[in-house]
Amino acid sequence: MLQLISDKDQTLKQFTENNYAQGSFFWNYLLKNKEIRVNGVRVGKDVRIQSGDVICYYLSKKQEEKAAFYTVYEDENVLIVDKESGVNSEAVFAALQRRYAAEGRACFFIHRLDRNTKGLLAFALSQESETTLLQAFKNRNVEKTYHALCFGDFAKQREVLTGYLKKDAEKSLSRVYDQPQKGAEQIITEYAVEERFLDGTTLVKVTLHTGKTHQIRAHLAHIGCPIVGDMKYGLSEENKRRNLSRQCLVAKCLTFQAEGFLGYLNDCRFVSRFEAKTEE
Repeated sequence: MLQLISDKDQTLKQFTENNYAQGSFFWNYLLKNKEIRVNGVRVGKDVRIQSGDVICYYLSKKQEEKAAFYTVYEDENVLIVDKESGVNSEAVFAALQRRYAAEGRACFFIHRLDRNTKGLLAFALSQESETTLLQAFKNRNVEKTYHALCFGDFAKQREVLTGYLKKDAEKSLSRVYDQPQKGAEQIITEYAVEERFLDGTTLVKVTLHTGKTHQIRAHLAHIGCPIVGDMKYGLSEENKRRNLSRQCLVAKCLTFQAEGFLGYLNDCRFVSRFEAKTEE
C-alpha cells in the first residue's frame, strides 16, 4: 500500500499519473476492484480530489515492483535514469523525491520527456548541481540524441532542418511552419538516417539544436516522415492498423559539456537501453 497526499485540486487520474507510475500502469485494475481509497473511502471511478486529500493505493507486490525507470548513473551530484514509455516524467520525479527524502536527501527536476517517449532523464541531487545542470541545458551544453522510427523515405541521408514552431497550449499541440509566423519560435532539428526497412519505415538519429515542446514529433511530421505510433502528429489510421498507440521515439544519448564542478562528467556518454521499434 502507498499513501500520498494531494497537493492541489485535480482529478484522481491526473494526480495518479503525476505521482505514482505503478498506479497509472494499473489504473483500470485499481478502479475495477476499488483498490484506491480517498480519505478512507473506496472509489471505483475517476473523481475530483482536493488539496490535502489522502490517497491510498492497494497493489500486489508484483504490481508495485513493475519498473517505471532504471538507474543508468548516480553520484552525489547527478542521477541519470532510463524512463519507460507510458510514464509521466513527473511521476518519475515524485518517486525519486520519496526515495531520497527517506534518506534525508533532495532531488531536483531538470528536464522532461513526453509520457510515451522512452529514454534518458537527468536529475540533480544538490542545489549546486541543480544550478549547474539547468544552466548547461539552457546553454545547449548537453547534447541530446534521439532515435526515431518513422514512416516514409527521407529525401536525404542527413539534413539540418529549420522551421518555426507555434504551440497551442489548449490543445497541447505544436505546429511547424517553413516561414516565420507571429508567436512561433525558430527550431533546428538535425537527422541522420540509420537504417531503411522493407515495410516503409526508417530509423533515424535525431539531434536537437533547440528544445521546444513536441519538436521532434512535429518537425518530422511536417516533412512527411511522422514517427511510427504517434497518434497526435502521425498516421492515425496506419497506427491503428498496426495496433500501435505509442510513438517509437527514444531519448537515446546524453553527453555533457558542463562548466564548473560538474566538469568531471564532460564527454561522458550515457546511453539508453531502449530501442526505437514497435513492440513485439
